[in-house]
Amino acid sequence: MASMNLSVGIKGLTANTNILEVVVPEALKKRVKTGVRFFDEAVGGEGFVPSSVMMLTGTPGAGKTTMLLQLADSITKSGHICLYNTGEESLYQVRMVTERLKLKNGFVCGQDIMVSDLLSHADALRKANKGKTVFILQDSLQTLDDGKYANGTNGSTPLRSVEMLTNWAKETFGIVGFIGQVNKDGEFSGKNGILHAIDVKGSLYIDQDRKSETCGERIFEITKNRFGCSGKAFILGMEDKGLFEKGSMNILDRLGKAVTPPVQLIALGVSVYNSHQTGYDNQT
Repeated sequence: MASMNLSVGIKGLTANTNILEVVVPEALKKRVKTGVRFFDEAVGGEGFVPSSVMMLTGTPGAGKTTMLLQLADSITKSGHICLYNTGEESLYQVRMVTERLKLKNGFVCGQDIMVSDLLSHADALRKANKGKTVFILQDSLQTLDDGKYANGTNGSTPLRSVEMLTNWAKETFGIVGFIGQVNKDGEFSGKNGILHAIDVKGSLYIDQDRKSETCGERIFEITKNRFGCSGKAFILGMEDKGLFEKGSMNILDRLGKAVTPPVQLIALGVSVYNSHQTGYDNQT
């Protein structure tokens, strides 16, 4: 396995330093909320740790792009800066989706293909918005080009792109989220190095297990989180305005068929939350 090119070291650290002497920057001690309640709870309860990089995977049609757009809109409402970069759809298509979802706050849009251009765009936003956290949301990873080859990309391009995005996040305390490569079943299909490089892995899929009490429901779960807990899953519904929370459960309980009360209510057709509630903290 090839070594990864990640800049996670501390500059100027002297040899034989005791870990208790390492001073953590104040910026890393805070959490940054997106404003989407179920999402912030899923990634640790209080939102993201600055410098986090998250990959979202899942079955086609589950709503991954919808989730990213709702996050981008809510991030803006929460007072942060969000750069939503797309290579999957034209910005005309994205704009029409924002109209359908009735998003009210918007976000900075981008259509960069080269990772270097995307990061330059993000750095310009950082310079113009000092003191604010900058998010990069990328739909999707496989549309990016790291620029190593003049005549195109190869199978390692996504990994190199993730390394560049990760290094930017660690150096600037920005936050990155992207939709990853999946196979027809919605399982991650990229190089394992990507799984090692990211801090958080989320999955949004439609439960197709006929023996499951959540069969047919959209499930959002966190299976890796370097900075917080993982293992909690949320049952989501989909309506014209996008995804909304219906209930939650523990992943281990779900696998063991020990279903928590919210899921039992859903199985009976009773939503735990108001069906018009979208999961925003400050919904207006």
